[in-house]
Amino acid sequence: MKSRILSLLAAAFLCCTTLTFPRAGMMATANSDWPQWRGPSRNGISSERGLLKEWPKEGPKLLWQVNDIGDGYSTPSVVGTQIYLMSNRGMDDEFVQALSTQDGKVIWTTHVGKVGNPDQNPPYPKARSTPTVDGDFLYALGSDGDFVCLEAKSGKIRWQKSLRKEFNGKPGEWAYAESPLVDGDVVVVTPGGPQATIVALNKNTGAPIWKAAVPGGDPAGYTSAIVVQAAGRKQYVQYLEKGMVAVDAKTGQFLWRYAEVAKGPAQFFSPVARDEYVYGGALGIGGGLVRLKPVNGGVAAEQVYFTRGLPNGLGQAVVVGDYLYGGNIVTGELLAIEFTTGNVKWKTETPGKVSIAYADDRLYLHGFNGDLALAEATAEGYRETGRFTPPTQPKHKKAGDFSEEAFAHPVIANGRLYIRDLESLWVYDIKAKP
Repeated sequence: MKSRILSLLAAAFLCCTTLTFPRAGMMATANSDWPQWRGPSRNGISSERGLLKEWPKEGPKLLWQVNDIGDGYSTPSVVGTQIYLMSNRGMDDEFVQALSTQDGKVIWTTHVGKVGNPDQNPPYPKARSTPTVDGDFLYALGSDGDFVCLEAKSGKIRWQKSLRKEFNGKPGEWAYAESPLVDGDVVVVTPGGPQATIVALNKNTGAPIWKAAVPGGDPAGYTSAIVVQAAGRKQYVQYLEKGMVAVDAKTGQFLWRYAEVAKGPAQFFSPVARDEYVYGGALGIGGGLVRLKPVNGGVAAEQVYFTRGLPNGLGQAVVVGDYLYGGNIVTGELLAIEFTTGNVKWKTETPGKVSIAYADDRLYLHGFNGDLALAEATAEGYRETGRFTPPTQPKHKKAGDFSEEAFAHPVIANGRLYIRDLESLWVYDIKAKP
């Protein structure tokens, strides 16, 4: 079992993270853009309606496909007429690129740095993080800790930092895999290490606002921070090597740690939050929920449950209504559980290990084997309404027992479904006909 879990660790793509509802500074958009990791509110959910409820046998209409965008596990961001993603060519050129939503043609490409930790094991060093688009600017973190702010229209660098050099950052073995969080005038990233475990920077200049030295000086994990408003405090919640932690959004003060979810071999499951509750997954083991309460001027994270076999893997999870939908990375099961109790409503081995997103009463599932599936978001049982395999799939490498898989998440934006797998990108029309 441990070998199988380790075979997935190379897929720390950003990750990174997440369920919060739209709040000030969270970039929720009036249209149906997908401006960052896991969508407008970092929860894997699109508010778009009028989408296909069923797919034909061959899948929805393929608008276009490109097969030369560069290597990597980065999930795209889509804003207006441009697609943004990170890729690499070899170990010395990791870059951000903008593509046209019309045909996938390259609009601009900006070099960020080299690929981080090339001697990692399993040996799949690649670009991982999803760019974050905020108005006219874009924020991206390279796998070696090169953090840049770019002009979204041109790709011109506005400012840049090195998490390793400027904050004595300490990533995990599989390098940096975080998608930056923009919250109002602040951009938040996780260098890791004892001096500046989590930092908040001025998004316009890159100047540090605060540095949070989290007790224990954890290395960075492979997830992305979220905003949680609970127990009378606005908090940034993040996964680190030794557990899920929170710091005060205004000052960086350490608030709490939930160590139970650090039982797994690595931290890939982005925190999922609703109201005063935060859920986390221990990779390959199970999932747990804490309730946040004010205590003596601070915040306490009180465990509600921790149960083996609950959603915990790279594919993340979404909360729809009273239920959380997500996968068990070891068994390949997809589960629906009651969010506040952990009670399992159903589980199925179909369609296997997946990453997940939600829109218009449907779960969008991108299988690690490359397949795509559509299913009803209901606690009554797994009800699939479409499945197909995109054409001309890339070949995945294998080193011993360790294989790469299709790790990038589905993206739903403006009536389209975007799917990335290594150097390939497919775009499908998923709007229902009038």
